[in-house]
Amino acid sequence: MQSIIHLEGILKSYFMGTQAIPVLKGISLDIYKNEYVALMGPSGSGKSTLMNILGCLDTPTGGRYVLNGKDVSKMADDELADVRNMEIGFVFQQFNLLPRLTAAENVALPLVYAGVSKKDRTERAMEALRKVGLADRSHHKSNEMSGGQIQRVAIARAIVNNPSLLLADEPTGNLDSKTSVEVMEIFGAIQAAGNTVVLVTHEEDIAAYAKRVIRLRDGHIESDSMNAHVHATAASV
Repeated sequence: MQSIIHLEGILKSYFMGTQAIPVLKGISLDIYKNEYVALMGPSGSGKSTLMNILGCLDTPTGGRYVLNGKDVSKMADDELADVRNMEIGFVFQQFNLLPRLTAAENVALPLVYAGVSKKDRTERAMEALRKVGLADRSHHKSNEMSGGQIQRVAIARAIVNNPSLLLADEPTGNLDSKTSVEVMEIFGAIQAAGNTVVLVTHEEDIAAYAKRVIRLRDGHIESDSMNAHVHATAASV
């Protein structure tokens, strides 16, 4: 089985003056192609720090991180930016859409940075919006859409580059229960279509959509198990 994420002894400390505050204390794990994984843990467990390292938004203090065959542990910032744009799709709790842009323009942004032509950007953005059921909202701005629609636009933006890895950080944190189910069904369909999905959540009912649950505590992996009761997904991507 092909490993998308390979971590060996990942350490991360933050410094207050000269004092090192360890947050991750030797994390080793593999996440494989087409897996659907939930990262869980109480506040201060290190799950957000680990997500930032997985997303190449931060670098480890020690250890080795291989993403899709590339050792990203020691890459410079400009190299990491390229990896983020080409290999990783991000979905955040706060959506992070640009309010002056339409849905299609927001979705196309990663393609602008990748140097894709305007014609191809438009076609690929519309295809990504179709996958999340929002092609009819392509010319709408975020103030003209519901929270669930905005999050679906954010998901379309995350998948428009066909990334190796989709990372979602508390993706339902700002949504009501019904809309959360709709969004999680989209994630399930994305994974079923062949993508690797890793989400951070503190909610057990959201983690129930994942097929594997990794729980962190005090900077260590407390447990790593397959989910016995996975929610079925009704959406199709």
